[in-house]
Amino acid sequence: MKTPKWFYRKGPVAVLLLPLSGLYYLVSRFVFKMRARHPLESRRKIICVGNLLAGGVGKTPIVRKIAEFIDAPVVMRGYKSTKDTLFVGDEALMLSRYGLIVHTGDRRSNIVLLNKQKAKGPIVMDDGFQNPSIKKDISIVVVDENFGFGNGFLLPAGPMREGVSGFNRADAVIVIKSDAKKNNKDLKIPSHLPVFYAENKTISPYDEDVPIVAFAGIGYPDKFFDKLKNVVYKKSFADHYQYTDDDIKQLFALAEKYNAKLVTTEKDWVRLPENVRSGIKYAALDTVIDGSFFDWLKGKINGDF
Repeated sequence: MKTPKWFYRKGPVAVLLLPLSGLYYLVSRFVFKMRARHPLESRRKIICVGNLLAGGVGKTPIVRKIAEFIDAPVVMRGYKSTKDTLFVGDEALMLSRYGLIVHTGDRRSNIVLLNKQKAKGPIVMDDGFQNPSIKKDISIVVVDENFGFGNGFLLPAGPMREGVSGFNRADAVIVIKSDAKKNNKDLKIPSHLPVFYAENKTISPYDEDVPIVAFAGIGYPDKFFDKLKNVVYKKSFADHYQYTDDDIKQLFALAEKYNAKLVTTEKDWVRLPENVRSGIKYAALDTVIDGSFFDWLKGKINGDF
């Protein structure tokens, strides 16, 4: 679904949905406690990269950088896998395009399988921070400085899977820097947690003077649109949206109408049918994490602290 507008601020709709958020909290706590009864303990260390929100934070590029740094396999759910994403999901396909070994499906089963291999190195788990059925050795929470926690409410009144008390289960926090010159959002990160910063740079496939029709089916599409220059038309779709033939026709018609080029995210691009990818380009996302984070991670893996 598209990110609801009330996720951004404490408006009337969000307030009306608060009783459902209370129910969500009770159910999620019950499920959490049940899953925590018999956690899987992995022989290989598990590095979990998660967040407190329901998607859209920018976690997958962080997963990629960590997995590349320690040469680790990635386990993930493989959300909304289709034939266009080789039945593994857009995020998994995107990670595999960078040479990473990605296992999708049931995380517990894949971790059991990886533990049977001779390799001893860590396993990176994409998401699953709220699922205690797998014991994590290192938990990293990713936060977007620009969006923060939206209106601060739990689902469905707001974007949060859990409150900021979830930081208490984390070992570190990576904050994706905002482009805003001044950002006064209080991220409520506990003072004892190490905080590292990452910076995203969106690299357009075209020069700045080329008109662009931009489209995206991600959690917070405005984050993508705002990074591009000379956007003459923008169209957002639901997160992990599966594009139909009619959608593709309409997008090409818009590009012709505005005499513009079609540009999307890499995650959207891998969901497109192969026969149309040559006519649509994606803007690459280059993520740079503070070097001090990797020093910390290496020490944490080695048990130095």
